[in-house]
Amino acid sequence: MTGIANIRELFTRNLRQSGIFIALILIMVLFTALTDGTLISPINLTNIVLQYSYILVLAIGMVIVIIGGHIDLSVGSVAALAGAVSAVLVIREGMPWYVGVLAGIGVGVIAGAWQGFWVAFVGIPAFITTLAGMLLFRGLTFRVLENISLSPFPESYSNIATGFQNGLLGGPGYDIFTLVIFGVAVAGYVVTQIRARRAAIAYQQTVGAMPLFITKLVAVAAAVMWFAWQLANYRGLPNVLIILAVLVIVYTLVTTRTVFGRHVYAIGGNLTAATLSGVKVKWVNFGIMLNMGVLAGVAGVIFSSRTNGAQPAAGNLFELDAIAASFIGGAAVTGGVGRVTGAIVGGLIMAVMTNGMQLMGVEQSIQQVVKGIVLLLAVAFDVWNKRRAGAR
Repeated sequence: MTGIANIRELFTRNLRQSGIFIALILIMVLFTALTDGTLISPINLTNIVLQYSYILVLAIGMVIVIIGGHIDLSVGSVAALAGAVSAVLVIREGMPWYVGVLAGIGVGVIAGAWQGFWVAFVGIPAFITTLAGMLLFRGLTFRVLENISLSPFPESYSNIATGFQNGLLGGPGYDIFTLVIFGVAVAGYVVTQIRARRAAIAYQQTVGAMPLFITKLVAVAAAVMWFAWQLANYRGLPNVLIILAVLVIVYTLVTTRTVFGRHVYAIGGNLTAATLSGVKVKWVNFGIMLNMGVLAGVAGVIFSSRTNGAQPAAGNLFELDAIAASFIGGAAVTGGVGRVTGAIVGGLIMAVMTNGMQLMGVEQSIQQVVKGIVLLLAVAFDVWNKRRAGAR
């Protein structure tokens, strides 16, 4: 009975994080059944990665913004402006593809620094600052593009979001390189989890039973390698998935292993306590907004590469998808809570739902209704979880 009680306590304590993984699995099973298996076909899984990668990039930055107690409504406009600047330089001016990439990211840096200045040093709330930024950067996008669309990009630029790493190690009908990369990733995950468990035991922290721990590792490894097998049987490893994996690893380390990451959680959890503890709140807030701008620039480059052009209306509602992904993935409305991996899973939930409903031929209006309900339920769950924790 004691073992069962410990398992129940561990599950309850991590309900928000464990719940979203279960939700993702259930949603995938549901839409797999409703689409007669089309959802999990190799070509469709690859399309999900390609179509929603830029939202996942934005979600990484947005969850950090939300953890710090802010919100950013301008990321869609910044992404649009980044893509527009890249298009002008590469398509209209004929510059190399990497100049367009650097310029797009540079636009994100400038936009993030601009908004960080007003939020951190002037003291204007991020909601108002980024609302103004949404209008400002959208207007600049129209000016840069002169109210017209630009296309197409050269193949070297479009390969950023549409290219694949395939055939590097060969394979009889499937790509061995993709399987090797995912195998290394799984091995790294297992080693990290084992080291984390040993550290927790060394500090006399409560950990789950060994059978439950092993079951989790096997389940994660099986799911990841199944996904790798699906990709390997289509076109191999998408370039955007490599970019996304690097960002997830880097920002997971930033949020969990660096002083900046700890200060972001401290500010979002209790601003007064963080200030009294000597945290340089202004500079941390500036860094939060600057980082969001950089990732918005990256997302703009990926999106323009994916669509093979730049449009004045690009990036519309990107910010809402990124915010929804963060909250569904476990971020708290009041700040101080959230994980990068949770935001990625939240984004995948939105992606799978959207893709599944599209495969079923559900009208766009109904899709918006479903997304709105899911977001509302996620926030309601956060409120309920806080009340339950307080009562306990």
